[in-house]
This record gives sequence, structure tokens and C-alpha cells, in this order.
Amino acid sequence: MSKQDLSLIASTASCCETTLSSPLDNDTAATLATTFKALGDPVRLRLLSLIAAARGEEVCVCELTPSFDLSQPTISHHLKVLREAGLLTSERRGTWVYYRVIPEALQRLSDILVPVDAMAGPA
Repeated sequence: MSKQDLSLIASTASCCETTLSSPLDNDTAATLATTFKALGDPVRLRLLSLIAAARGEEVCVCELTPSFDLSQPTISHHLKVLREAGLLTSERRGTWVYYRVIPEALQRLSDILVPVDAMAGPA
């Protein structure tokens, strides 16, 4: 995990420790909007899903490219957007880059998307 990835995790973790049980502040809303915007593209959503399905294992970009009718540079661009949004971490080994989901990032998204009635407990 690069220093940039660690810095991004720390900055998003500190601003996004909330659920919809309280209103979002401006910084949290801006950070979450960037994350959701990254997921707003079907290719990126599929990429995240494919990597998350590896259950914590890393996935080489070379394994992802055949799943799409897109060039490898286009896939790499989409992966870069997901990494910059704080959803993935990456490690270069030779000519290939390996990606892994950042579990805390997915947990933050899950926390914010919990239905309000689920937070209230049993009726």
C-alpha cells in the first residue's frame, strides 16, 4: 500500500465516521459525493465488484481486462478513479498492477446507506 493510499484512507476515515442518523456536514458530504460519483459508472461498479469478490485477495489488472470490451488503458483509468476515491489500493509488480479493496471504505459506504428504520431497532 502506497503512502498516498494510506493518506487517503486516513483523510476519508476521519471525515466519514457517520451514519444518516445525523445530518452530513459539508466535508463529509463532499467526500462521499466523490466516492459515489466514482461508483456512478457501470464499468467502475463492475470492477469494484470483481475485486471485492476476491474476498481480500489482490487481483491483477491482467485478470480484469478480459471481463470487458475495453482496452487495458481504459480499464486502468477506471481503476485509477476508484483508487483516487479511496475504494482500492494498488501495488505495482513489474509491468502489472495488483488491486485490492479497502474494507474500511466499503464499510463507510455501508454505514451511510443503512436504512433509517434499521437504525431504530425492532418495532
